[in-house]
Amino acid sequence: MTIPQLTLNNNVQIPQLGMGVFKMKDHDQFIQAFQWALEIGYRHFDTAAIYGNEKWLGEAIKKSGINRQELFITSKLWPAEFDDVSKAYHDSLSRLGLDYLDLYLIHWPAPGYQQAWQEMEKLYQAHKIRSIGVSNFMIKHLEKLQETATITPAVDQVELHPYLQRPELLDYLQKHKIAVEAWGPLGQGINGVFEEASLQAIAQNHHKSIAQVILRWHLQRQTIIFPKSVHQKRLQQNFDIFDFELTDSEMATIAALDKNQPNGSDPNDDEHLARTKLRPVIN
Repeated sequence: MTIPQLTLNNNVQIPQLGMGVFKMKDHDQFIQAFQWALEIGYRHFDTAAIYGNEKWLGEAIKKSGINRQELFITSKLWPAEFDDVSKAYHDSLSRLGLDYLDLYLIHWPAPGYQQAWQEMEKLYQAHKIRSIGVSNFMIKHLEKLQETATITPAVDQVELHPYLQRPELLDYLQKHKIAVEAWGPLGQGINGVFEEASLQAIAQNHHKSIAQVILRWHLQRQTIIFPKSVHQKRLQQNFDIFDFELTDSEMATIAALDKNQPNGSDPNDDEHLARTKLRPVIN
């Protein structure tokens, strides 16, 4: 099965399904999960400097022997490193053992993101990155960015799931040709969405799991997703979402579940954004 690709606003193609590696803290488990993912058919992998596992991803890529051109690799700039974007980027490349990234994102809209974006634009214009984008940016952040930007972000990666659908943001992103990526696409399994009777009914109708129904819902909304798992069976299940389609009625049923209920940090929380400017140890 070939994963569908979406075309970003700079004509770079991105696989619509990938594998996330957030909170993957065990080295051997990480390497094994990556190998399973490759065997299943995943080619898109999403990491970040702050995750502390870029080195492991680089090791896994090298160990696999796969052609670099077959992969789509994303990493992210942590706000504490806004003062030297080029160094942060090349440090990520070094940890990954790669010559370039397919996508590099500003991780949070902390103060200084306008200047950081200008430095990312330089890296992009020097052909050191295939695409640049942002993460956790709301409309107000995107509008402020556009005051000084010469390049429109290719992607905005935000928390999205049935209980947090952000319709206004998604309308804005579509209008400005910014692709949508969902982190926590299954609600991180902590918000009760798997107990929803309507989702259970839809899943039974298609002989699929609730997780597969939710991932399919994301796909039909033209969202790029990268659910995380270290389990072979779950990685396979997350991949097996291209052989069915939700009806308009089922899509509407899921749309009605929106509670504007986040699980993660609020991009409008100034205290949280201030904490991202603290310099952590990045492995």
